[in-house]
Amino acid sequence: MGAGGVGGFFGAKLALAGNDVTFIARGRHLEAIRASGISIDSGTGAMHVAKARATDDVSNVAPVDVVMFCVKLWDVETAAQQIAPLLADRGVVIPFQNGLDSPDILNRVVGPARVLGGVAYIAATIREPGVIAHTGTMARLRVGAFPGGRVEAAHEFAAACRDAGVDVEVSPDIRRALWEKFCFLAAFAGCTCAARQPIGVVRADADLRATFEGAVREAWSVGRAAGVPLADDYVKGTLTAIDMLPAEMKASMLHDLEAGRRLEAPWLSGAVVRMAAEAGLDASISRALYAAVKPYLNGNAR
Repeated sequence: MGAGGVGGFFGAKLALAGNDVTFIARGRHLEAIRASGISIDSGTGAMHVAKARATDDVSNVAPVDVVMFCVKLWDVETAAQQIAPLLADRGVVIPFQNGLDSPDILNRVVGPARVLGGVAYIAATIREPGVIAHTGTMARLRVGAFPGGRVEAAHEFAAACRDAGVDVEVSPDIRRALWEKFCFLAAFAGCTCAARQPIGVVRADADLRATFEGAVREAWSVGRAAGVPLADDYVKGTLTAIDMLPAEMKASMLHDLEAGRRLEAPWLSGAVVRMAAEAGLDASISRALYAAVKPYLNGNAR
């Protein structure tokens, strides 16, 4: 559901392994997939699903075992309502999105017994209709059940991913995994967008690097205040991790900013600011990063 960078890449891997995959897309991207299939340009090797099944009408899709939920964050409520009738009797939905809000919304719409947690580690975007560009070689998934959830469903999905050559892990604490990505991504998206530069420039400049570190620390502090067992050395480890990323890597939000599209900032730096205020914590760096992109939240600058 949402055949962009994440859904397109991992959906293609699963389809090429023989799984019955339907890509939910729209506009010119959908037209291109219907006409020529979906192509992946990747450092892990090129892929092409020549006869990809694609639609923008979910009523045409038979009941499914798994929905990989990959829509933009402002579309979660509407898309959740659409996919609710798609789930088979034991079907589950796994949100692979930025931010932290989707599981709660999906719980309300489809029921917590049908919702798993998912984290995608990949830099991929739609280069042109029908073509997904994957930067570097990092392409990994983490899935898991929330307390009381269906652990067996997470393992079944992971098994299908492994058979498709996907690097996947079943996390024993998916809430912690979601927060670990959120703390990194809020800072990564905020800094690359504010600087209008990829991570290589951010990490090489002392001031930008300090800004990134401060933003990570603010998000980490919010998570710890919420009772998430984030590691004491999480911030240090994140700084080490960005030094290993491809220098040209950009947050998906920077791609959206450059293209004049709507931004997910309210669910990233904006969410850090909101949660910090609720916890009585300072988030001045995240507030500045959020303020820097607020004129562009709905697309081209007001």
